[in-house]
Amino acid sequence: MTDVTAFRGPDRIAHGPLTQVAPVALAQGALEGAVLVLDDATGRIVDLDPRDWDGTPLTPRRGRPKLGVIPREVTLLQTDWDWLATQRGGASATLRRLVAAARTAEGGAAQRRDALYRAMQVLGGDRPGFEEATRALYAGDAAGVAAQIAAWPADLRTYLLERISAAGLG
Repeated sequence: MTDVTAFRGPDRIAHGPLTQVAPVALAQGALEGAVLVLDDATGRIVDLDPRDWDGTPLTPRRGRPKLGVIPREVTLLQTDWDWLATQRGGASATLRRLVAAARTAEGGAAQRRDALYRAMQVLGGDRPGFEEATRALYAGDAAGVAAQIAAWPADLRTYLLERISAAGLG
């Protein structure tokens, strides 16, 4: 399961698996828009629906959350289902392997850079130096990004620089 990070304004309030961050984010005002939760891998905002959580501490009700598995419907031709049934690990495991291979083939660096751009846009799209930082990001200039976001609040700056380092784009 991918990690997420929650921000209340410019302050990082939680980081880790969604099952740990969601209770904090919901308690701090995620439903009212006071807290923003980002998927660290994609840079996308995570919408928290309180109906997906029950009990204390909050835990997902659907899927196999410890493994990051979320049930969804997949529609395939019968011949596709027949082929999947003959594969090692069954249909779900085979589909996960195919998706992982496709992600790798698509160019991981470009995807990581795009994820960082999305996070930068959400966290600092209206801050001074954003456009220059974006240009530096796509030029592969981590030092340039750091220079452009140096005046941003510490938690935002630290988060973005950590993501750049973790993505190997620095």
